[in-house]
Amino acid sequence: MQDITKIPDSQAGNRLDKALTTLYPDYSRARLQQWIRDGSILINGLSGRPKDKVKGGETVEINVQPEEAVTWKPQILPLVILYEDEDLIVVNKPAGLVVHPGAGNQDNTLVNALLHHAPELSLLPRAGIIHRIDKETSGVLVIARSLTAHSYLVKKLQKHEFTREYQAITTGTLVAGGTIDAPIGRHPTHRTRMAVVDVEKGKSAVTHYRIIQRYRAHTHIRVQLETGRTHQIRVHMAYKRYPLVGDPVYGGRLKIPPNSTESFKESLRKFPRQALHAIRLGLHHPTNGKWMEWTAALPDDMQELLAALEEDKQANA
Repeated sequence: MQDITKIPDSQAGNRLDKALTTLYPDYSRARLQQWIRDGSILINGLSGRPKDKVKGGETVEINVQPEEAVTWKPQILPLVILYEDEDLIVVNKPAGLVVHPGAGNQDNTLVNALLHHAPELSLLPRAGIIHRIDKETSGVLVIARSLTAHSYLVKKLQKHEFTREYQAITTGTLVAGGTIDAPIGRHPTHRTRMAVVDVEKGKSAVTHYRIIQRYRAHTHIRVQLETGRTHQIRVHMAYKRYPLVGDPVYGGRLKIPPNSTESFKESLRKFPRQALHAIRLGLHHPTNGKWMEWTAALPDDMQELLAALEEDKQANA
């Protein structure tokens, strides 16, 4: 890994190792401390100590040899690649595909497919994954293909300089668009869930939403993220009492409007996942700085649900 950056003024007074964890969050503090001690990290061209205080504005130069970061195995799995070059791979992830291996999902994930397509990703933190979307959420995802690109994109994501647009279908008829600014943290009693919590217990989370179309008891919305907390859109919309259709965790009771046909009721009951799709992603290219955007059309299941909602609306106009 080779990278040159500056310590933000906001880190003034902090220990060097702590300041570096904000610049390189994909590396542990212990790893960064070791690199400082062995001279792989220089501050203003000089070696230092993990406990040294920083003033802000110092030049940080990292020069370390790549090492095997993951032991996940490559697998031949379908990949829908929207774009790729020496720095990036952009994919359209289908619903039902886990992004990376974990407890209960050691293979058949997006990472396994990526490692077969681009074996060099095994040298990167998290195999180049910059941000994640839930297993049952579909849409656009970017993967870094080099250490330099990875470092660059992580910093841009932290500064909220990505454009991430989603489309979703909510239960309930929204009156207008708006912004939800409410911190998200681990649910106090259901530890596998997230929730809107007190400021001191959660992380800042901001979601902007706009109405695309209203139906009798549902709304098709466009959503833009400022932050990227776990389950953010799902949690925020449920907090506003407009949970996503099909959400097994935050969705609440199924809402079927009066005078619905049996086929429409079945469309709602059988929708297999949260109705959420990452439709557009925009970022500055890590090498040339050019702004780039990619889109992925709504998948068939969401298009079919929208068609059913429209048919129900017209039938009851």
